[in-house]
Amino acid sequence: MKALKYLLVLISVLLFSNGLMAQVDFIKAADFATLIKANPKVVVIDGNKAKTFATSHIKGAININHMDLYQKGDIEGLLLPAADMAKFFGNLGINEKSEVVIYDDGTQKYNTRLYYILKYLGAENVKLLHKDMAEWAKVRLPLTAEVAKLAPATFTPVVNESLLATMQYVMDNKDKGEVVLLDARNADEFAGKTENSKGHIPGAKNLDFNALVGANGAYKPMEEMKKIVADMGITPDKQVIVYCQTGVRASVLYVAFKNVLGFENVKVYDGSYNEWFAKNTVVQ
Repeated sequence: MKALKYLLVLISVLLFSNGLMAQVDFIKAADFATLIKANPKVVVIDGNKAKTFATSHIKGAININHMDLYQKGDIEGLLLPAADMAKFFGNLGINEKSEVVIYDDGTQKYNTRLYYILKYLGAENVKLLHKDMAEWAKVRLPLTAEVAKLAPATFTPVVNESLLATMQYVMDNKDKGEVVLLDARNADEFAGKTENSKGHIPGAKNLDFNALVGANGAYKPMEEMKKIVADMGITPDKQVIVYCQTGVRASVLYVAFKNVLGFENVKVYDGSYNEWFAKNTVVQ
């Protein structure tokens, strides 16, 4: 009976997705509540800052800060080598076959960043749970301040290089007709009107990640997102390269295009604006 219930949950996850109509790797609160009861081995990741996690989190969740997965140095946001990231996840009890559900503060920034990193490393089963306290309360998700600890595991990475763009790749491909380069930052950052930005990568279009999320932080309905993207002249046959300042906001766009809109060829420029500008490359 438990196995049957678990199968039904998995089917439900595939058919429904956060009100977005059958999108990949999203899980609704009600389905998540059933899932963790049916499968106690599900790894739940809280992507919030440690202070927020310490106050309250889903029972059994572990806390991961995306900042711990970056290289040390002047350029913030460059990912660690795959082997180092795999070791990091393994030490926390996650392997490439673990069933993982990630949530954050409801902004989509941190859960999508961790989702992207895990998929880049070859994790096979990762889902996104939107933080909606009303929905969580409705299904009575258990919250606690207690810290869970999982037994260490071995994460064997199978890196999906097709998900990542290097600076050289961006330079070589950004002006091709079949490629769209998107800047996920806000309009002032894009225009170089803020303290931390002198402009944008030449040829980029601006799509503030906030344009694709609603007031409650969840992704907007698919049809609304389709119109926003179509009005920018972006079609599914294009290769989409997304960037921001450090890769965090770009990950929101990555999930939007890949998981919601169904674009097949989507990459995150790992170094993003920070690397581009630090290496004295021209900006507009």
